[in-house]
Amino acid sequence: MYQTAPAPPGPAPRVGMRWIPGGTFTMGSDTHYPEEAPAHKVTVDGFWIDSRPVTNESFARFVEATGHTTVAEVPPDPAEYPGALPEMLYPGSLVFQKPRRPVDTRDMRNWWAFTLGADWRHPGGPETNLVGMDGHPVVHVAFGDAEAYAAWSGKHLPTEAEWERASRGGLEGAVYAWGDEVAPHGRTMANFWQGQFPHENTLEDGWEGTSPAGMFPPNGYGLFDMIGNVWEWTDDWFVPRHQQVSKNSCCVPRNPRGGSRDESIDLRQPEIRIPRKVLKGGSHLCSANYCHRYRPAARYPEPVDTSTSHVGFRCVIRPG
Repeated sequence: MYQTAPAPPGPAPRVGMRWIPGGTFTMGSDTHYPEEAPAHKVTVDGFWIDSRPVTNESFARFVEATGHTTVAEVPPDPAEYPGALPEMLYPGSLVFQKPRRPVDTRDMRNWWAFTLGADWRHPGGPETNLVGMDGHPVVHVAFGDAEAYAAWSGKHLPTEAEWERASRGGLEGAVYAWGDEVAPHGRTMANFWQGQFPHENTLEDGWEGTSPAGMFPPNGYGLFDMIGNVWEWTDDWFVPRHQQVSKNSCCVPRNPRGGSRDESIDLRQPEIRIPRKVLKGGSHLCSANYCHRYRPAARYPEPVDTSTSHVGFRCVIRPG
């Protein structure tokens, strides 16, 4: 059962936002991927959050008002990418391409392609457009693009703890945002991959790619698409594990933040020192056989310079 959220301190500061009450909850998981451990108690203060991810329509208003150019629309600086192939040094973004047959899932190049001309206006590549997709979550936005939108709108990107608190909808310790069953009473609760990823999508949720924001049931706080559809940026630097926290209630962290910028850099690529932020929520490409990350505790590192066809964001406002 969802908990009843305490009344907010006043009316929503923006249309389409929901109040998330402050409180203590269990963040992370000890039973899934190692980066989610250890499960630990944290406390966050109350805040407002967008009830839906930012859509193409909303992002278009931002671009029209500010003239913002996204990272995907700017050629990469060769000095920042030593050894990069010349064909990679052009404006573009990563686009999912479904293989026709089973492939080695240890190599993401079997389904991801850096596509010249792919950006938020052209999500599938230069020959595609946003016709009929105004209400879909914007994609191909790097961290700086999301941060710029948040500043323009008078908001912020959520911390990882805020995001996870909101996504749980008042359910303490549940596997999913709606409970412990992936499909209660046979009902699909979010847009994620059904079938064998990446070549077979049985479309039980009705969507091959992104879906319009709000197509699936809201969680207990009235929030849509916190799970599935698109991964969402948070403002925390990624570290491989959560900080170990004492079980003594007097030591519960309040409004915790992630690691440091330097700690977030992938040591497996020492020549490319691009820091990484935490993504949350999973996407329409997450599946039981490959990326079981359509859960509140799930987290994933994303370089701040990277944009893809399955990453978006939403914003928060903190009182005061």
